[in-house]
Amino acid sequence: MTPLKLTLRQLSIFVAMARTGTTHAAAAQMSRSQSAASASLAELEEALGAALFDRVGRRLVLNANGRALLAPAQAVLEQASDIQSLFTTERGAHIRVAASFTIGEYLLPDRIAAWVQAWPKSLIQVRVGNTKEVIEAVADLDVDVGFVEGPQTHTEVIIHPWLDDELVIIAAPNHPLAGRIATQQQLAQSHWVLRESGSGTRQVADEWLLNHLKQVRVAMELGSTEAIKRVVAFGDGISCLSRYAVEQSLKDGRLALVHADLPKAKRRLSIVLHRRKQQGQAILDFLRHCGASIEATG
Repeated sequence: MTPLKLTLRQLSIFVAMARTGTTHAAAAQMSRSQSAASASLAELEEALGAALFDRVGRRLVLNANGRALLAPAQAVLEQASDIQSLFTTERGAHIRVAASFTIGEYLLPDRIAAWVQAWPKSLIQVRVGNTKEVIEAVADLDVDVGFVEGPQTHTEVIIHPWLDDELVIIAAPNHPLAGRIATQQQLAQSHWVLRESGSGTRQVADEWLLNHLKQVRVAMELGSTEAIKRVVAFGDGISCLSRYAVEQSLKDGRLALVHADLPKAKRRLSIVLHRRKQQGQAILDFLRHCGASIEATG
């Protein structure tokens, strides 16, 4: 067996530099001196016989070699963490998640709370954005896994089906269309409050509504599902949101359904993983905990 020329410490420093963009920030993240971090990077580049970053002022920018190394380096570090966890009763994995708004606000919190209760030493970081932002975060290896509600994709990611969802039309309880079956003409004449462009909900809503209505009068675009629910509850506009997002508000009577003379708007919520990154056991266990059936790849 050929002796290894690189170490986990060197890979850890490299990944930290890739994430932070500076030697100083990476050293601070790894609790090492700046000179020690620089030495580790130099040792790694010497062992590989290739530079991994371009120096742009004080910034370190991954070059083609660095981009090729980042995914397998992260996978190796995760596997080392999995090995270490075999000999402890507490899983201490660090899992980085990105989720689109509906999922991040209404579907993941309970699942994450249950995971952390089962594994108190596990650290989960969650960032919430629109579908486009989530997919880019996975593609750039800024997070380990993404959860999205839109049909977008990217050459660097793989999309796995997760849960089924349905878009429903909502209005204030005192709205003329609340609880009624609205005609296509009534819907076309209504004022709509919708999510912003780039949102998975907006993509599906546009496809659904524009395919069946002569026009969609967009009175307001908002980047928050909660903001839309409040605007609709206290105004005369209607909206189109995930049933998961409005379920509690419908039960509380703060919002009401508008039954549409349209086909149902079904969609699939999905999990996003990087195409070239082998997932560690902690990530796979977390995904199974969330109800996904994703197996390890070689």
